Amino acid sequence: MGRLISRPLFWVITLALLFGLPLARSMMRRLNPPPPVLSAVPAFNMTDQLGRPFGSKDLVGQVWVADFIFTSCQTMCPLLTEKLAEIGKRARHLGPTFHLVSFSVDPERDTPERLKAYAAAHGADAHKWSFLTGSMESVQHAVVDGFKIGVDRHKTADDFWEIVHGEHLVVVDRRLQIRGYFDASPEGMDKLVD
Repeated sequence: MGRLISRPLFWVITLALLFGLPLARSMMRRLNPPPPVLSAVPAFNMTDQLGRPFGSKDLVGQVWVADFIFTSCQTMCPLLTEKLAEIGKRARHLGPTFHLVSFSVDPERDTPERLKAYAAAHGADAHKWSFLTGSMESVQHAVVDGFKIGVDRHKTADDFWEIVHGEHLVVVDRRLQIRGYFDASPEGMDKLVD
């Protein structure tokens, strides 16, 4: 009787080794090494779309992706917002350890109320996606000095503000370290999610 029990156990172990080891090796190869630390996000304090204070301290312990927009933009900003929403869907398995952050580069016009309407129009959940505004100084400090994202504002002849800004999506780790800048292209999005 001892032989009958040990023989099936032998085959179970043999099959597990034959199929399990190659599978485990291929899974290990698919895991990418962590990206390098590029710089650190400085402490910042702004206001979210619900009118609440929101700053870097609220993001410690979470992986997050940032973009840079303004609500009156008709060109790249809606696309960036759409791409950030897609990232949120693709990373939903991360749960509360993942967050999206959109920084307004037009804080004079982008009030919390305006950001709230913009967020609602794009189906953003305020628990998972913060739209931030503040003083011009706080935007300069966070976006330009911190993330190294260029922003140029100038008035046109017809008294209209023209705003040009960087269009990268930025991944930040749990310790507020920047881990990568990504294009909003399909290839860039895949690299970001990986």
